[in-house]
Amino acid sequence: MESTGFVRTTMVPAVAPPISERTVVGWLRTNLFSSRLNSALTVLFLALIAYVLWQFLPWAIRSSWTANSLDECRASIKAAYGEHASGACWAVIRERYLQLIYGFYPAEYYWRPNLTFVLMLIALAPILFPRVPRKLLIFSGIYPFLGYWLLWGGSIWGVVLVVGGLAAAYFLLTVLSERYGLLVAVTSIVVGTILWWMVAVAPLQGVLHSVIPLGLPAVASNQFGGFTLSTIIGVTGIVASLPLGIVWALGRRSDMVIVRAISVGFIEFIRGVPLITLLFVASTLLNIFLPPGTSFDIVLRVVIVVTLFSSGYVAEVIRGGLAALPAGQFEAGAALGLDYWKSMRLIILPQALKISIPGIVSSFIGLFKDTTLVSIIGLLDPLGLSNAIRADSSWNGIVWELYAFIAVLFFIFCFAMSRYSMHLEKRLETGH
Repeated sequence: MESTGFVRTTMVPAVAPPISERTVVGWLRTNLFSSRLNSALTVLFLALIAYVLWQFLPWAIRSSWTANSLDECRASIKAAYGEHASGACWAVIRERYLQLIYGFYPAEYYWRPNLTFVLMLIALAPILFPRVPRKLLIFSGIYPFLGYWLLWGGSIWGVVLVVGGLAAAYFLLTVLSERYGLLVAVTSIVVGTILWWMVAVAPLQGVLHSVIPLGLPAVASNQFGGFTLSTIIGVTGIVASLPLGIVWALGRRSDMVIVRAISVGFIEFIRGVPLITLLFVASTLLNIFLPPGTSFDIVLRVVIVVTLFSSGYVAEVIRGGLAALPAGQFEAGAALGLDYWKSMRLIILPQALKISIPGIVSSFIGLFKDTTLVSIIGLLDPLGLSNAIRADSSWNGIVWELYAFIAVLFFIFCFAMSRYSMHLEKRLETGH
């Protein structure tokens, strides 16, 4: 008796999933009611959400937008909804939202932080999205100095001289590195650039401004506040701490004892000291170590401290990404004849940063929320301004409306960073 075997020579054509799996009922069965435990948890959390909304929505809807004080707001709510009714007094947001956003920045100059914010989005676009023309990276390099000038004002010639010094330093770096080596070239350029900024920029700025007076009216740092101040500190700290964190992470893994010791000491110091302590140092103790008569802007001091603090945590996240790479990746660079920096730039860091994206973005979100700590040292961020608003006799006693508005502002920024992180992970996904 002979047996015949049948072997399929073509693939079975794909078919659509059953209707029961494609409908809303199928999605609910798969995601929310797949087992008794999941069904019980779904019902429990739906009940909890319904209870919270049942308590919150009437309070948010029964509100007043036109009152000029808390007492007037409560009276209008009771007149409209009954003697025992309670509701939100959103009138405080209508009256003070500009202060919560701009602080005490002069109203006639609101266009300056608005323009700075729009230009910031344009400057970040070629960094965040690969489809944006690369030529915009030139503007991205100029933007920090342009943004500083727009916000603080003063003569335009200071910005021109600073940017011109950096351009000259980059040109000299390429020339000196070929002749004397990278280490000597970098050291010389750094020292020369610092001397240029400290010694030459101010006198030359005064001379040029006396000949061609171009500039904007100056705005003092004590007029900065609200969400504008939080954005300045948060965005600057985020952008500047990433390259610094990469340097510290590479330094901690370096074979050079001194470089490794300095990197380890800095990272462990930052991780062992609360941010509020460093902010107190920046606001009070730092001036003691400066020469008499030196004026060091308080906002600039806070930005530097926040940047250094964030870079220590980012360094540890990146070091985790470096440690996750197999040794074969490091050996591949050596096998291709690449030096240390080319191997890091082309092979190691792209993979390590890809692995570290969730941790890096989490650190950045935490940093942005930690900008509220500056209210403790006298800077009026949104939370600091909310305390000042509640100290007004007209709004004394109002709490939740202000916190809700501030929470929404912070949520928009933090949620946007989280969504971009997920987009970046999906774009860099190469499979396993």
